[in-house]
Amino acid sequence: MSASTDHPTTVTAMCGIIGYVGPRVAHAVVVEGLRRMEYRGYDSAGVAVITAEGISLRKKAGKIANLDALLAADPIPASGTGIGHTRWATHGGPTDVNAHPHVSSNGRVALIHNGIIENFAVLRAELQAQGVEFSSETDTEVAAQLLGEGVGAGADLADAMRSVCRRLEGAFTLVAIDSTQPGRLVAARRNSPLVVGVGEGENFVASDVAAFIEFTRQAIELGQDQMVDVTADSITVTDFDGAPAASHPFEVTWDLSAAEKGGYDWFMRKEIFEQPKAVADTLLGRFTPDGALTLDELRIPEAEIRGVDKIIIVACGTAYYAGLVAKYAIEHWARIACEVEIASEFRYRDPIITGSTLVVTISQSGETADTLMAIRHAREQKAKVIAICNTNGATIPRESDAVIYTHAGPEIGVASTKGFLTQVAACYLLGLYLAQVRGSMYDDEIRHVMTELAATPPLIQQVLDSLDQITDLAARFVDTKSVLFLGRHVGYPIALEGALKLKELAYLHAEGFPAGELKHGPIALVEEGVPIFIVVPPQGRDQLHDKVVSNIQEVRARGALTIVLAEEGDEEVVPYADVLFRLPKVSTLLQPLVATVPLQMFACELATLKGYDVDQPRNLAKSVTVE
Repeated sequence: MSASTDHPTTVTAMCGIIGYVGPRVAHAVVVEGLRRMEYRGYDSAGVAVITAEGISLRKKAGKIANLDALLAADPIPASGTGIGHTRWATHGGPTDVNAHPHVSSNGRVALIHNGIIENFAVLRAELQAQGVEFSSETDTEVAAQLLGEGVGAGADLADAMRSVCRRLEGAFTLVAIDSTQPGRLVAARRNSPLVVGVGEGENFVASDVAAFIEFTRQAIELGQDQMVDVTADSITVTDFDGAPAASHPFEVTWDLSAAEKGGYDWFMRKEIFEQPKAVADTLLGRFTPDGALTLDELRIPEAEIRGVDKIIIVACGTAYYAGLVAKYAIEHWARIACEVEIASEFRYRDPIITGSTLVVTISQSGETADTLMAIRHAREQKAKVIAICNTNGATIPRESDAVIYTHAGPEIGVASTKGFLTQVAACYLLGLYLAQVRGSMYDDEIRHVMTELAATPPLIQQVLDSLDQITDLAARFVDTKSVLFLGRHVGYPIALEGALKLKELAYLHAEGFPAGELKHGPIALVEEGVPIFIVVPPQGRDQLHDKVVSNIQEVRARGALTIVLAEEGDEEVVPYADVLFRLPKVSTLLQPLVATVPLQMFACELATLKGYDVDQPRNLAKSVTVE
């Protein structure tokens, strides 16, 4: 039975999965792999290994430190085969018993799972009618019990897993071991990520390459509805019917040190300071030998791109704000009508899509469920899809017709920083590429913009080097209850992103508004002492610049404390700015690359002063891989 994608499902997050087969102590490998995926967010952790006595299991609600304590108090036997999981509760609360792995009632198999099994209630009732007893509230245990029934009836582990997968509806990554078959594990995926780490005399499976990067950089990305059978010396990939299936091998281009803090107190702070290099890497090597701008992967004839009559950008969260910036750039450079859609709303509103529509998706992980479902809907309507993504070989770029990889490296902090800036840079590349193909800009004009883009990394560094006043500003507002943000043109998405960072990290009310809408309602929020960040357009856009300066005066006259971001040399804002951040001079469309940075740092500093976990904000995880 195939998975349904037409009805809404529960929201869950992509948590950590790892499996190991080889000569090392499996539970040590597994626990360290889970630790490197902590940034994804989780509320319990567990590990299972195969021993001479069968499956040995340890799991605990809370952080991995709780699991460490349990393992110290009740050591798990050494084994060369193990699986582990960090869970984000969906079905059933974050308790010890609901933590993964789950063991079948016959004791044969242990199983871990990311995603949601939508038809679990029907399957659970069926199994209970057969006398199977359940020990947890989770949907996952249904898969464990089905698999246990299959191998208990004599089926091979791989055949039993394929049979289970054909019965499940929803999104899942499953990894399982059989107590009677040490040295082997099987794993399967549908609409949820799974990657195989290829070692020498050892192999791994995981939801993220970070889990095994200490041991190997060679990896295989599994495709949709595929299963892998793994031993220390073999990797066999099939579809859910057992037929041999093609997979996607690749090499991980970053090492373990890239996932460590490097002396910073937070991964997020480290990633903020990595932005000059990250943007430079996004822009690197974008021209062919004959001087034409190119994408990473392109499977769309240029004639079809020239025939596009509408662009729809689809994304979620921070990526959606990058899409709003892209709209300004694409319409200005390529002269094509462009819409920006929240992915979770896109296909449910019955959008008008034709073969001449180009859909652009933006996703850091390449596994965002709402965005993935949106592109599948778009392709059913014969639209072409271009993906902007940071993760090589992820599902969204694989299912798209063209890809621009941001090459930002791993982003560990849940709140995106370098992910956002590199997405914006990639959107500029897309706008210029479309302009090149459609002939709406001359080659020398494209070169001029690319030259200016290439000059932005040092300017981002210049902003980072001038943020000394941020700490004092954050201390000044550590007890504030509300912060507002205003912007015009591309300054409006910057305002939205600045507000989102404060919501995510400091847990306070923050809103971004178009400055021109101020008198249409938001000005009612302005009262004595409320801090308002205002992004001022470069002076080259005289009309908008002057209007925003007027907005500053309006809110200041009503008692607001104005925190103004304006370019170097702009003296008109000085009389009306209580706090003034100077930005390097760039053209208007490129301003997000420099103006976003102070807002990121302010949110980081404020959350730090309030004593919050900056890297793992409450209720959030890095990627949402089920609707």
